[in-house]
Amino acid sequence: MGKQQFYETAKPQETAVLVAVPSYRQSDEQTAEYLDELAFLTETAGAKTVQRFVQKLDKPDTRTFVGSGKLEEIKAYVKEFDVDMVIFDDDLSPSQVRNIERELQVKIVDRSLLILDIFALRAKTAQAHAQVEMAQYQYLLPRLTNLWTHLSKQKGGIGMKGPGETEIETDRRIVRDKISLLKDRLTKFEKQNFEQRKSRGGIVRTALVGYTNVGKSTIMNLLSKSDVFAENKLFATVDATVRKVVLDNVPFLLSDTVGFIRKLPTKLIESFKSTLDEIREADLLVHVVDISHPSFEDHIAVVNDTLKDINSADKPVLLVFNKIDQYLAQREQELQEEGAVHVRPSLDDLKETYMAKIHAPALFISATNKINIEELRNELQRRVAEIHFERYPNNI
Repeated sequence: MGKQQFYETAKPQETAVLVAVPSYRQSDEQTAEYLDELAFLTETAGAKTVQRFVQKLDKPDTRTFVGSGKLEEIKAYVKEFDVDMVIFDDDLSPSQVRNIERELQVKIVDRSLLILDIFALRAKTAQAHAQVEMAQYQYLLPRLTNLWTHLSKQKGGIGMKGPGETEIETDRRIVRDKISLLKDRLTKFEKQNFEQRKSRGGIVRTALVGYTNVGKSTIMNLLSKSDVFAENKLFATVDATVRKVVLDNVPFLLSDTVGFIRKLPTKLIESFKSTLDEIREADLLVHVVDISHPSFEDHIAVVNDTLKDINSADKPVLLVFNKIDQYLAQREQELQEEGAVHVRPSLDDLKETYMAKIHAPALFISATNKINIEELRNELQRRVAEIHFERYPNNI
């Protein structure tokens, strides 16, 4: 009897090159940081970044986004190393996708398509699947003339999930009908969610908000003693999760919501309306910030801008800086490096700064190492109790 033969059945990991076209006003450090985030998105979607290309322009080329010389440089690299796709850190017009694809002869993915793909991977519930699918169709509708014909030829991978895998939606009318059906389905979900939220009357609602991958789900697990999925990847949580929490005999509902990110696709925000209603209808927002990230202040601004977009910027906010263990380790390393150009401020300095800015306690914690969690519980209990006694004086 011969030896058992085994065959490799796993698909090889897709490879990608990243392309950014910053303005001359943008610093090299900021460009590198934005590309780091794009690389993290690419990794979260399941691909491997093998090269980065940057071209500073006053404005992107209307035909191919990058200049002809840079496009030739990308083409040579893609061909030499047999790269699967090129990912742009901005949205491309349908004609730009068509022109670039014609030149490079590989899959072209822009930022919105990449984020939509990750949401498709992360969606768990029927509602989340419907929300992502509708956003995908809305994204693809104006691109049918050039995208649809090659989508049917692809064998999976980034940008190919959901509607891109079928061959029958080759007609705009069919796609519009599909969008209409999904809207009807989402309306039913919204009615169900509204009834559920209405039944929660008499109890304070609190929502965790923040940039993606700041540790909201880990905090949710600590406070509610539940088992919400948490992972060191972008958009680990897509569906809103609601848990009842009781702190010192004060009950409230705590929601873990989808993380925000710069250039979050507008269609995705529209599709996730019912999930974002958990934020809109919250009495208190707990804004979680990854203090170890070098651009945490930019992240705060992105979250605040997104809250404005969904008409939730006027709500009471408890600012919580997470991952202080990583921040302190980074600061210690900077202090030890001779001639370090930049040394992060101490936590005491930051506390003074943010307490002065917001006129209320800003908390500094580590959810993973459970540092200052009791302080978080106490402050959250105090804030919720104030709202509870104000809103529901007869329900004590």
